[in-house]
Amino acid sequence: MSYCLFANAAIWNQRAAFTLPPRKSLRGPNRRRNQMFCVSLRRFPGRVIKSCLIVVCAVAFLSVSASSFAQKPVADNSPQFSDFRGVHIGMPTEEVRKKLGNPRDKGDEQDFYVFNDTQAVQIFYDKAKTVNAISIDFMSGANQIPDPKNVVGELEVKTDGSAYKLVRYPKAGYWVSYSRTAGKDPTTTITMQKIDR
Repeated sequence: MSYCLFANAAIWNQRAAFTLPPRKSLRGPNRRRNQMFCVSLRRFPGRVIKSCLIVVCAVAFLSVSASSFAQKPVADNSPQFSDFRGVHIGMPTEEVRKKLGNPRDKGDEQDFYVFNDTQAVQIFYDKAKTVNAISIDFMSGANQIPDPKNVVGELEVKTDGSAYKLVRYPKAGYWVSYSRTAGKDPTTTITMQKIDR
């Protein structure tokens, strides 16, 4: 089976974007001949065609799987650390005080709680009297410090022992940070704060 295209060289030169050079005849220097352009499928054995088909399918499969992999979110968009003892961003002031009790220092913009010698919490309020930020301090010797993996994921610790990482959660409307100071008696601070829009 073959496909051929016959064309007069003069007509071919006028209509086509590319031309084949005219063949010179041994009979005369200026004589032109009809030219033929052929593609024969007989020259391509079945193995070559099958191999090409396999390569095309493999490339198509890889491009589809790569694009679907690229569309997956890199990290889960929901925060791992979303509240402290039931108190969360956006909670009204009265509910916070019911959950945590009477603060050591009480105010319209901020409440300060001390739970023991190793744990203190600051709750910040906005003008609508809802929680705008929560800052939890764990002093040296605290035994209930959350693992950073459960707060912000993997954490890079510096050589002096200090560490810091902040993760934004735009869909949830706030960010979470984990901070640890250097030294023998480090203080760990976990902060949640509303993202201003």
